[in-house]
Amino acid sequence: MKEWFKFSESGFLAIILTAIGIYIALVILTRISGKRSFSKMSSFDFSMTVAIGSVMATVIVSKAVSLQHGITGLVCIYAIQILVAFARRSRNFRTIIDNKPTLLMKGEEIYENNLKKCNVTISDLKAKLREANVIQLSEVKAVVFESTGDISVLHGSDNKEVDEWLLDF
Repeated sequence: MKEWFKFSESGFLAIILTAIGIYIALVILTRISGKRSFSKMSSFDFSMTVAIGSVMATVIVSKAVSLQHGITGLVCIYAIQILVAFARRSRNFRTIIDNKPTLLMKGEEIYENNLKKCNVTISDLKAKLREANVIQLSEVKAVVFESTGDISVLHGSDNKEVDEWLLDF
């Protein structure tokens, strides 16, 4: 318990230098692999973001993992992400790795079964409609539970219909 409150200049310096080193490696790898590295386009992208954060935190505060090992871990995670992004160009692979969006509402009709499948409550749906500044249910064109877990609300006060291409899952 005494070790929790012990201050060590060398430990403090090691944490600072490791944080700087792993941060520089992260910036370089992100520049090489592109913006998708931190997108929320799919559950795989989200997993990568969590993995990167875990590696960074472990390298910075753990004496057991060296900066070299941390950078190697990051390189591996980025390499896997690049390979999966390339493989996702294949429709078959994409259906395996990506979640499909789910239609929760079309017009004023609420799809109760889809709400249950996605574990979305009516309260959640109402909150998203309010967040999108919907003031009349007649304004709602469609509500989609996206593959990222976000809920998109397509709405407007005009009589235009949503292009079916947008709802082709």
